[in-house]
Amino acid sequence: MASPATAPPPPANLRRIVAASLIGTTIEWYDFFLYGSAAALVFNKLFFPDSDPLVGTLLSFLTYAVGFAARPLGALVFGHYGDRLGRKKLLVLSLLLMGGATFAIGLLPTHATIGSAAPVLLTVLRLVQGFALGGEWGGAVLLVSEHGDARRRGFWASWPQTGAPAGQLLATGVLSLLTAVLSDSAFGSWGWRIPFLLSGVLVIVGLWIRLSVDESPVFKEALAQAEARKVARTDTADAEKLPLVSVLRHHWRDVLVAMGARMAENISYYVITAFILVYATTSAGLSKQTALNAVLIASAVHFAVIPCWGALSDRIGRRPVYLLGAAGIGLWMFPFFSLIDTGGFGNLLLAVTVGLVLHGAMYAPQAAFFSEMFATRMRYSGASIGAQFASVAAGAPAPLIATALLDAYGSSTPIALYVIAAAVLTLVAVGVAKETRHRDLADVEASAGAEPAAARAADAHTV
Repeated sequence: MASPATAPPPPANLRRIVAASLIGTTIEWYDFFLYGSAAALVFNKLFFPDSDPLVGTLLSFLTYAVGFAARPLGALVFGHYGDRLGRKKLLVLSLLLMGGATFAIGLLPTHATIGSAAPVLLTVLRLVQGFALGGEWGGAVLLVSEHGDARRRGFWASWPQTGAPAGQLLATGVLSLLTAVLSDSAFGSWGWRIPFLLSGVLVIVGLWIRLSVDESPVFKEALAQAEARKVARTDTADAEKLPLVSVLRHHWRDVLVAMGARMAENISYYVITAFILVYATTSAGLSKQTALNAVLIASAVHFAVIPCWGALSDRIGRRPVYLLGAAGIGLWMFPFFSLIDTGGFGNLLLAVTVGLVLHGAMYAPQAAFFSEMFATRMRYSGASIGAQFASVAAGAPAPLIATALLDAYGSSTPIALYVIAAAVLTLVAVGVAKETRHRDLADVEASAGAEPAAARAADAHTV
C-alpha cells in the first residue's frame, strides 16, 4: 500500500499543480527566450550600433550569455532555500524577479539616448533574468514530481518542461506578429518594447495560479523528519542546514551525470532556436519573418511531443529515451544545415521541426530523471545545480560559438561538428548512469545509487 507521501493526489489537485508549474515556467521561459530572439533581431542595432552587423550580433549574444552565467548562482541560492523552506515560496520569488526584469527591459533607454550606459543596464537586467531562471526550473519540476503518481512521473513531470517550447512559442509568436504588422523602422523604434511590457500582465496571472497550490507532501514529510532529528540532536542536523554540502558529498557523481546529460540537449536547443535566426537570415538569404515563422510552427510541435516522450520514459525508462534523443540530434546536424541552405521555407521548417522533436526526447524525461537522482532534502539543490551549472558551458555560449564559427569559416560544418561533439558527451554521461524510473521520492535517506527492493519487484512485473 502506498504511503501518504507517495499516494497519488486526486486528479483535480494534480491537474491544478501541473497547471501552476506549466504556466509559471511558460512565463519565465517567455521572458528568457524573448531576450534571445530580440538579441538576434534588434539589440545589435539598438544597444551596439557602432559595430558592424555580425560583430554587433556577437556582442548582443554576449549579453544573452551573461544570463546563463547567473543561472548557477540562482541554482545555489534557490536550491538551498528551496530545500529548507519549500518549493512554492521560492517559485513565487523567481517569477517576480523574472517578470520585473523583463518589464524593465521594455522601459530601457537605448544607446542613442543614454550611450554606453544602455548596454550596461541591459546586462544587469539580463543577470537578474538568469538568476531567477536558475531557481525556477528545479522548483517547478520538483513540485510536480513530488506530487504526482510515481507510475506516471515521467509523463506528469514532462509538463513543466513544455513551458520551454510554450514560452518560445509565445515569444516568437508575439515578435512574428509585430514584425508582420509593423514596418522595420516602427519595430526598431518602439514595437520591440511591447513583448517585454506584456510580461507584467503575464506575471500577475502566473502568481495568481501559483499561489493557489500547496507545498509538496514529500517535502513536508522530509521537513518534519529533519526537524525531529534536530530535536534529537543527531549527527545529521548540520548536514540538513547545508543541502549543497550533502549534494557534493553524497551525489557528486549524479551532478556530473546531470551536467553531461544537459550538454547535447542545451547546445542543440539554442542552436536550433536562437542561432538559426542569424544563420537563416545571413547565410540562407531568408527573411527574419520566415525564420520566425519556422521556429513558431516547430515550437508548437515540440510542445505536443514532449508529454509523449515523457510517457514513453515511464514505460521503457528514462535512459533509453534520452539516449535516442542524443544520438538522433547528433545524426541530424548535417541534414539540418543542408536543408536550410536550400533557402526554401518548407525545408527550413522540416529542419527545425525534426531537430526539436529529437531534442524533446532528451528534454521530456529530464525532469523526472534528475528528480529521481537525489534525496528529498537535497533534491532542489542537486537537480538545480546539475542542470544550471551545465548551462554555463552549454546553452550560454552556444549561439555565441556558433556565430563565431560562422564568421571564421563561413560554413555550417564546424557548427554541426560542435553539436555532434556535445551529443557524444551526453551519450557517455547517460550511458554510464543508472535507470531511475522506479525510485521512491519519499525515501528521504535513500542514496541515489541504491536500488530499492520495491524497484526490483516493479521491474519484474513491468510488461
